[in-house]
Amino acid sequence: MSSFWGVNIRLSVFGQSHSEAIGAVVDGLPAGFRIDIEKLRSFMRRRAPGRSGLATPRREDDEIEFVSGISQGALCGAPLCMIIRNRDARPGDYSEFADAPRPGHADYTAAVKYGGFQDSSGGGHFSGRLTAPLCAAGGVCLQILEDRGVSVGAHIQSIADVADGRFDPVKAGAPDFERVRQNPLPVIDTAAGAAMAERIERARAEGDSVGGVIECAVAGLPAGLGDPMFDGMENRIASIVFAIPAVKGIEFGNGFESAGLRGSENNDPFAYDGGRVVTSTNNHGGILGGITTGMPLIFRAAVKPTPSIRAAQKTVSLSMKKERELTVKGRHDPCIVPRAVPCIEAAAALAVLDAWPAPNHK
Repeated sequence: MSSFWGVNIRLSVFGQSHSEAIGAVVDGLPAGFRIDIEKLRSFMRRRAPGRSGLATPRREDDEIEFVSGISQGALCGAPLCMIIRNRDARPGDYSEFADAPRPGHADYTAAVKYGGFQDSSGGGHFSGRLTAPLCAAGGVCLQILEDRGVSVGAHIQSIADVADGRFDPVKAGAPDFERVRQNPLPVIDTAAGAAMAERIERARAEGDSVGGVIECAVAGLPAGLGDPMFDGMENRIASIVFAIPAVKGIEFGNGFESAGLRGSENNDPFAYDGGRVVTSTNNHGGILGGITTGMPLIFRAAVKPTPSIRAAQKTVSLSMKKERELTVKGRHDPCIVPRAVPCIEAAAALAVLDAWPAPNHK
């Protein structure tokens, strides 16, 4: 079923954008681990709507209610069930989209697949709202990985035509990730961040939207995680990153750039550093043959422009079987990229922990 994911970590996400609640159930987490609730709240606030002038005005607290899986303050081995109440929904803004599908959204494909019984309000279960429980689950995994000496961080690589710097593919680590999080937008170069904010504001003023690219790094990984073929580390990461609705592409290491290089340029020479095998460069992005090398794991995800825009667009009336014009109302992000950064981190943490052969206790 498409709402279930994982092999060692089993994740289920449920709810719709405007249902009473959304949530996640996570099985396979190590018993005995104590979740830092305040740290998890802080992580959730990075994704939550209504906290920035560059985001949707819909305001949700995204407070997590733990239903099961915790006993005496620690994970107990039972599935961890978390729910998040939807408190600021406006279903009336979406009533016409069941008949007039919004360009760029899943309204049409949902109508075809579910025969008109789909929930179109806020995009239903296709909505980016469902990344909140994804972040709740991934936020817990981030803490478990941190306890094992692994850190995960992401930044905005680009928005529209403005590009940020890149993480050092050989030396990226927790201090770099923390510096990025201190900035108004999660970027390495604050001047680039200011230019990105200007592009977002310009798009909003014009009734339009912009997309971008997010770069993510995982540092402190041991060599040997993952598998060849179908359960490779790239496979695991890609499968859950594509659960973030706006993601349309992913690349690892040099990615598509490597197609234009020679082998002598793209290969990473092996060396010893204090008795540990390393590579002097990291064009492979920390993965060879689907298995981690111990170098920082680096990937980038392309995020499309938010399809809900104020500008008039062409669509069809499914009931009248004719073309019509549509103006999308409601509250929407002119750029989803800044709020997608923690979602990418959460997805990476889930994928890495899923590949980690571990006992069923801390």
